[in-house]
Amino acid sequence: MAVISEIKRRSPSKGDLLPDLDPVSLARDYADGGAAALSVLTDEEWFGGSVADLTAARGAVELPVLRKDFTVHRHDVLDARTMGADCVLLIAAALDDRELRDLHALATELAMDALVEVHDEAELDRALAIDAGLIGVNQRDLVTFEVDTARAVRMAARMPSGVVRVAESGVRDADDVANLGAAGYHAVLVGETLVTHGDPAAGVRELRAGFPRK
Repeated sequence: MAVISEIKRRSPSKGDLLPDLDPVSLARDYADGGAAALSVLTDEEWFGGSVADLTAARGAVELPVLRKDFTVHRHDVLDARTMGADCVLLIAAALDDRELRDLHALATELAMDALVEVHDEAELDRALAIDAGLIGVNQRDLVTFEVDTARAVRMAARMPSGVVRVAESGVRDADDVANLGAAGYHAVLVGETLVTHGDPAAGVRELRAGFPRK
C-alpha cells in the first residue's frame, strides 16, 4: 500500500485546517515520513490552494504529484502538465461520459496519470467503461459532506484486478488503513488527518503502520 499525502489549507466542510502551511516544508515532512506521492490542492475558492503551492511542493521533493482540482476542460489538463503535475483528478460526478473519456485520453496522451474519482457504483461503472486504471473511491458525500467509511470496502469487490484502487476521505489511523488494505486497496489519499497532526512525518509513519505485512 501507499500513502498519498495531501497539501490542503482548508476544506468546505471543516473550514481552515492549516491556512499558513508552508508547502515546501510540508512536502519534505511527508517525504521523510514515507509518503509515496503528494496531492496538492490548487483550487483557491473552496480549498485556499494555488498553483504556487503545487510548484513549490513539486520542486522540494522527488515524489510524483497529483493536481487536486476541479478538472472540467482540456485546458485544465494542459495547465496541470505545464505546472509540473504527474497526475490529474477527474471527478466522475462533475463530468458527463464524453468529457470523462476525452479528458482521460488527453491525460494519457500527455504521459500523465488520471485518478478517476467515484462515489457510487454507477460512477464506478462509468470509470470502468473508459478503461480507467487508477480509480479513487471518495467516502465523503459531495452534497452532505458526511463520510461513509463502509463505502470504499463495499465498492472494492466491483473493481477488476488490474485497477489500482485508492481510498479517499475519512482515513484517520492505522486501523482504517489496515481495513482498506484487507479490502484490496493499493493506496490511501489522506489530507485532514495529516495536515492537522502537528508532526506530518510522524503522521505518515503512523498510517503506514497499518500496511499489511508480507
